[in-house]
Amino acid sequence: MSLLQEVEKPLLDWYDENKRSLPWRENKNPYEIWVSEIMCQQTRVEAVKPYFARFLSELPTVEALAQCPQEKLMKLWEGLGYYNRVRNMQKAARQVMEHYQGLLPADYEALRGLAGIGNYTAGAIASIAYGIPVPAVDGNVLRVVSRVTESREDIAKQSVRRRIEQEIQEMIPKERPGDYNQALMELGALVCIPNGQAKCSQCPLKEICLAGLHGTVDSLPIKSTGKSRRIEERTVLVIQDGSRAAIRKRPSRGLLAGLYELPNVLTHLTEDEALKWVQSQKLVPLYIRSLGEARHIFSHVEWRMLGYQIRIQQLEDGHQGKMIFAEQEEIRRTYAIPSAFDAFAGFVKGDDHGDDYRRKL
Repeated sequence: MSLLQEVEKPLLDWYDENKRSLPWRENKNPYEIWVSEIMCQQTRVEAVKPYFARFLSELPTVEALAQCPQEKLMKLWEGLGYYNRVRNMQKAARQVMEHYQGLLPADYEALRGLAGIGNYTAGAIASIAYGIPVPAVDGNVLRVVSRVTESREDIAKQSVRRRIEQEIQEMIPKERPGDYNQALMELGALVCIPNGQAKCSQCPLKEICLAGLHGTVDSLPIKSTGKSRRIEERTVLVIQDGSRAAIRKRPSRGLLAGLYELPNVLTHLTEDEALKWVQSQKLVPLYIRSLGEARHIFSHVEWRMLGYQIRIQQLEDGHQGKMIFAEQEEIRRTYAIPSAFDAFAGFVKGDDHGDDYRRKL
């Protein structure tokens, strides 16, 4: 018996006693499992719960997702980030409507053929919803397996991931494939956690885990780092016309494509330079104050931002160039503003009404 074959019983016994109560575990609805798995990528499970409830309330079926207007879809996803995830979900929903009569296929390879669904998500849907014995290997599973086997292979390599998928495929229990996959993920999320915080004394695998027995847990898994992030300096402007605030739509391609943003400039501006930029947009600034600094990290770029809040002379209508001046309630209800702007968006949405402007002009 291989080492990983010894995992099944203690792992499933532990899962039966310790699994979290999560809304998408209440039944085996493949659509709900799909939504939860996509939401939980790059986002903590606890943070996902309110988004999941809101999304399912508005879009309870594949058909509803396929037909949802783009702006509403982006608003429902607002705050989760990585917006291409939900764009791909809608593409996949339309594929399911066209080719599978609105039901996610009970077939691993067919699931992999849908937009935005790779090996892991296909494995999760197939095993949890349909009881198909296929692996679902995410970062948690890679970490658990690397530590149990004390593997020093680089988990960032696709060849290593494929090998682990194959090993799990050979031993996954045909009676409980979904529980087995979820148990491995749950163990990695709750006990076998990264960054020197593993709770080895609580682990059901502590008697067989080689890294635990040899004291090498903190050095595993091995994961090579990618290229360093590009740094971009930006100035973000909260431009307000009475109770209205300026937003604008980003280009249809590239980072945060098609979402709404606060006006911003690709450099750090002084107060005088910020006022001149506002004037260049044919707006008349009245007051300005600094909103301080913030940063936001994307996969390959880091924004280092300065913010200014600027009051301008009242406009006759709600448009100026590419900018839309909208009421705070309308912005909260309608427009999806990426979390990259969270440090300053509260001033636009009316969450912060600071009145300590410094007169500039």
